Amino acid sequence: MTKRTFFHLSICAFSFAFLTGCGPEEGEAKKRYAFVTNGVAEFWTIAEAGANQASADLGVDVSVLMPGSLSDQKQMVEDAITRGTDGVAISPIDPENQNDMLNKVAAATRLVTHDSDAPDSDRLAYIGMDNYTAGRMCGKLVKEALPDGGKVMILIGRMEQDNSRKRRQGVIDELLDRDEDSTRFDPPGSPIKGDRFTILGTLTDGFDLTKAKANAEDALSRHPDINAMIGLFAYNPPAILQALEQGGKLNKVKVIGFDEDAQTLAGIQAGTVHGTVVQNPYEYGYQSVKILNALANGDSSLLAEGDFISIAGRQIRKDNVDAFWADLKEKTGKE
Repeated sequence: MTKRTFFHLSICAFSFAFLTGCGPEEGEAKKRYAFVTNGVAEFWTIAEAGANQASADLGVDVSVLMPGSLSDQKQMVEDAITRGTDGVAISPIDPENQNDMLNKVAAATRLVTHDSDAPDSDRLAYIGMDNYTAGRMCGKLVKEALPDGGKVMILIGRMEQDNSRKRRQGVIDELLDRDEDSTRFDPPGSPIKGDRFTILGTLTDGFDLTKAKANAEDALSRHPDINAMIGLFAYNPPAILQALEQGGKLNKVKVIGFDEDAQTLAGIQAGTVHGTVVQNPYEYGYQSVKILNALANGDSSLLAEGDFISIAGRQIRKDNVDAFWADLKEKTGKE
């Protein structure tokens, strides 16, 4: 058993608590929180909408900070602490090498992680999905798209993040029909061959959108017989679609994605993307602020059953994409 105790709460039940009595008393200064992402992407714009809604509902101030790099993230967090904050919610870029920084934040204020965890830090809670399980869900979509198996390439932003490592491993283990083991790690490099699937490799782009597209183009060039491309960060599927369109291979190479980028959802509607595994970034933003505010008000009841606040992922295909997208637009106010 890890240091985390896992439990699951439905979003409806979870959203009910602390909608009253959490705002500032008359004459009392508003609580201030920092919601820190691990990059700049549409995914985080959705999370920002959730954080801003929590800010309005709870009567608190929330700063949403989107860094462009590891050093940016460190500077943003340090600045937030210097200015004074009642809590920080962060998606660590490189948790193994950020523990000292995170522990300093935890010593200065309340610290929770979201989206990607730092389980060895002194954070109070992790808000997100089980990324290994989500990776296996993505692998199941690949199996649907290629029932006879085939050659696939994985494209991803970074390997340093806890969520990306587990997400990738879940895909690989599912495609190779392995037993579940979230501690397993197949190093990137040589192809990984199973009975039906061959994982040709894992291409990283460091959150560089130009490189993400170049990686997809390179995969198509080096592997003309490739059967599917799997994009595990929100911007990867759109980059893959651009490369396929320019290479004249739309609908010839299967695309399986992660997250709910508008181009990915439009691709599912059009049939150029088989499916995607979505998180719930809106709730990551909302629940991060709500939990920090509860803790700042001396109430830890939301953590009574453990420090993993599970917000489960979902598989989106053509049969449910319209309803999902309509709900997402309503929450974010986007048409």
